[in-house]
Amino acid sequence: MPDRRRRTVRDLRRTNRSVLLRRLYFDGPLSRQDLARETGLSPASVSNVVGELIEAGLVAEAGSVESDGGRPRVLLKVAAGFGHLVGVDVGETRVMVELFDLDLTQLAKADLPLGDGGHDDRAVARHILEGLADVIGRASVDPSTIIGAGVGVPGVVEHRPAGGGTEAVVHCQTIGWDGVPLERMLREGTALPLFVDNGATALGQAEMWFGAGRGHRNAVVALIGSGVGSAVMIDGSPYRGAAGSAGEWGHTTSRVGGVPCRCGSLGCLEAYVGAAALLERHRAAGGPAGADEETALAGLLDDPSPAAAELRADVAEHLGAGIADLVNLFSPEKIIIGGWAGLLLGGRMLDRIVDATARYALRQPFAQTSVEPCHLGPEAVAVGAATLPLAHLLDAGGEPAAPPPPPVQPSAGRVARREYISGTRGRPSGSR
Repeated sequence: MPDRRRRTVRDLRRTNRSVLLRRLYFDGPLSRQDLARETGLSPASVSNVVGELIEAGLVAEAGSVESDGGRPRVLLKVAAGFGHLVGVDVGETRVMVELFDLDLTQLAKADLPLGDGGHDDRAVARHILEGLADVIGRASVDPSTIIGAGVGVPGVVEHRPAGGGTEAVVHCQTIGWDGVPLERMLREGTALPLFVDNGATALGQAEMWFGAGRGHRNAVVALIGSGVGSAVMIDGSPYRGAAGSAGEWGHTTSRVGGVPCRCGSLGCLEAYVGAAALLERHRAAGGPAGADEETALAGLLDDPSPAAAELRADVAEHLGAGIADLVNLFSPEKIIIGGWAGLLLGGRMLDRIVDATARYALRQPFAQTSVEPCHLGPEAVAVGAATLPLAHLLDAGGEPAAPPPPPVQPSAGRVARREYISGTRGRPSGSR
């Protein structure tokens, strides 16, 4: 029999708060009358919920507008200074940690190269914790105002039951992670609410909310850096599949029996269009060695040699064919190319990539799809990671995140977790 759970008054209240918060966040400033009209909630419900949110400090007045023959209507918005968000991008060569206000205005950034330790899991966890301390100190914010830290990682993120909740475990063959308990490791150094997800999925959410996907419901966001991934957004939400691994576009087969990929397979798309593979092929053809990946890829795109020109043509062909697979499989409204390498490739070769896509895609779905670069720039994964705790804030109507499980080893200097709204709790200290 179906599980029939009765909705409580608390459930209804949380839902109403979430509906109003989302509307104000994405479409504000709005008046109470606007909110009642656009959400379908009664004026009395809107007034009650808005009053709670203003008292808590999460919603603030934002001026007024004239009404037809009546009193001016007060406009409302989500208060940017109510709290802070952290976004972490665990990349191929560095860990990027950024601190934002609720408007996602960057307040501080820490860029920590991975160095000789590479993707040793303890080294990565240490970099994340060091970055958290750095941005909090540099921005001089009260740690209790931090709503949560989102962490975008490569590979598959599994959420396993733990201590009455779940904890994130990461599987990524290309960097040698097999069930790394990253969330538990971070808990040894912070008590902030943590939200761990695949970096491409986090990027996809940010692009759908604020970037090239805004106003659309179905899109695929392609993340191309040293490696390759994607976020398949269906009806506005990421499609994860049964095991949470959907979107591993870089490990679809581009050529049967082709060149070896870092994952251990042969002929993966990543082995033909990922920056690490491209630069290795460029060096083998006589290109320069020793530069960092960003500089080296820009050099490859500008290299006038016949070998470099042939490599660029091969990249456009493979990338176009890979995008055509996405068009044929998902028929999205948009294909959005992101990641630092994707932005370089798209900026220099977009027309050639789209031409190749047209040759491999079915005509009808291709005609309904546009291909364009990510709007949020090369650091969009960190922005996307920050949207993970933001999404919890909006979905829960301002209710606090679940308390983290006790850390394995308490550490000195732990950052305090804050409960940002619960019941009639007022504005936390440190918020504006």
